[in-house]
Amino acid sequence: MSDDSARRPIVIRRKRHQRHVPHGTWKIAYADFMTALMAFFLVMWLLSGLSSPQMKSVSKYFRTPLKVALVGGDKASASNSAIPGGGDNPVHSDGEVARTTPRATNYHADNRRLDRLRARLQAQIEQDPKLNRMSSQLKIEMVPDGLRIQIFDSKRRPMFKLGSARLEPDIKQLLERIAPTLSTVDNKITLTGHTDDLAYASGPSAYSNWELSADRANAARRALVAGGMAPTKLLRVIGAADTDDVEGNKPGSPLNRRISILLLNDRAQRRIEASGRSVETRTVPIRPPQGSAGKVAPADMQLGVILGWVTPKVPRVPNDISG
Repeated sequence: MSDDSARRPIVIRRKRHQRHVPHGTWKIAYADFMTALMAFFLVMWLLSGLSSPQMKSVSKYFRTPLKVALVGGDKASASNSAIPGGGDNPVHSDGEVARTTPRATNYHADNRRLDRLRARLQAQIEQDPKLNRMSSQLKIEMVPDGLRIQIFDSKRRPMFKLGSARLEPDIKQLLERIAPTLSTVDNKITLTGHTDDLAYASGPSAYSNWELSADRANAARRALVAGGMAPTKLLRVIGAADTDDVEGNKPGSPLNRRISILLLNDRAQRRIEASGRSVETRTVPIRPPQGSAGKVAPADMQLGVILGWVTPKVPRVPNDISG
């Protein structure tokens, strides 16, 4: 072996193992993009088939700020800020800003309290056999002014005898039993008596449906007080005669003969008290204006009921027809 071959370097070549790097990650991003694009075109296709009113409703839905969704308010933002739900004016009174004031919060809390009372009343009626049999004559519902309880007349179980303001025993017992439940809230009450349009034979210048409806409302008031309700809870006792028919019924329908108990929410109570007539309203036989020869126009009769003109009662005629 020569000296040249002995000095030749030996080169060993080894294959380097590179770490495997996947090349398909872009496909995931592309798939997400295509899915979002397909969803977008699907929404556009659905919107293209909507009418103009439906489009406005959808627009209001997407413009509803979170504050409104949580506490209630107008569907579209009415604040002074460009961002829905905002507003940098502390005296702003429109839209969702007005809905988040302490007064608005109290209003919603008051209605929730009355709604819970409604549930308790319904449970009480369902669990008490004597009250449950009269459930078909009851209607308990939330209305804009509060919680309204209506007791309707029935041929099978009348509230009063014809032309009378004396409560029948079953209805008297019903009022006395729900009185403690009504007393669990501080809300004031208005009581309204209603009749049908059947008139007394003696005519409107004597004892009429105005006096009868007020007497029946007061009979319900006495039963509630006898059941334990504080007399100070009453804000108004009203005789409405046949001026407020049940919706969808004729004036002569027996359903118009009813007693309405309204537990006022805070807003309605303030409105009534601010009107300056927060004392109990008494309806009594009215004094015809001088020169009327004993005849009273309907408008004068309403005015007389409000002002409380008093004249001796005309004796009831046994054959009188009255609601």
